[in-house]
Amino acid sequence: MNATSELKKKVFFRFIMAPIFIGLILFLPAGTLDYWQAWIYCAVLFIPVIFVVFYFLKKDPELLERRMRMKEKEEKQKTIIKIGIILFSIGFIIPGLDYRYHWSNVPVPLVIAANAIVLAGYIIVFFVLRENSYASRIIEVEKGQKVITTGPYAIVRHPMYLGVLLMYLFTPIGLGSYWAIIFFLPLIPLIVVRLLNEEEVLLRELPGYKEYCQKTRYHLVPFIW
Repeated sequence: MNATSELKKKVFFRFIMAPIFIGLILFLPAGTLDYWQAWIYCAVLFIPVIFVVFYFLKKDPELLERRMRMKEKEEKQKTIIKIGIILFSIGFIIPGLDYRYHWSNVPVPLVIAANAIVLAGYIIVFFVLRENSYASRIIEVEKGQKVITTGPYAIVRHPMYLGVLLMYLFTPIGLGSYWAIIFFLPLIPLIVVRLLNEEEVLLRELPGYKEYCQKTRYHLVPFIW
């Protein structure tokens, strides 16, 4: 089996497993498939993935290979990932329980608006990936890697985290739950710690990153921080 076929196998396996996992973690706590907010959320989350996966399989398979890497090298990042998985898991279980026991009453327009913002966050992530072929899932600097200063990177230093935060922070409302917000809010300081540690690595190992930081002042949110 050649490298391309092996990559396709890995990508499609994860593409199949992700909706199954998210579906189970949403619908099992809800105790029903009649959880319309979850269906809308899953559509917003996974339908665009089909186009994105095929786009990068054709345009930049090396990026997808990097996105398949899961094992962090930095000890601090390993701890951050473990905490993130716990918060992520609880945060996705709560909306189903919320739906089952009617804890929240989120208006339909608010659910739709939140899902639109989730989609907007995903679009930001797509443009980041299209601009930066070195956007690995783990914190690392590869041989020959260059600083990316164009596209979203001309505005903030960590545009992918901005997109991810938009997706995560509006997920509870998109799923019709106010209570789940409690478990998604801690992702803000968690991502801040992650990106600051990432900057330490990039400043240490990536030539030209210090100059880029001097030119692009904002870490995450334009005109704020």
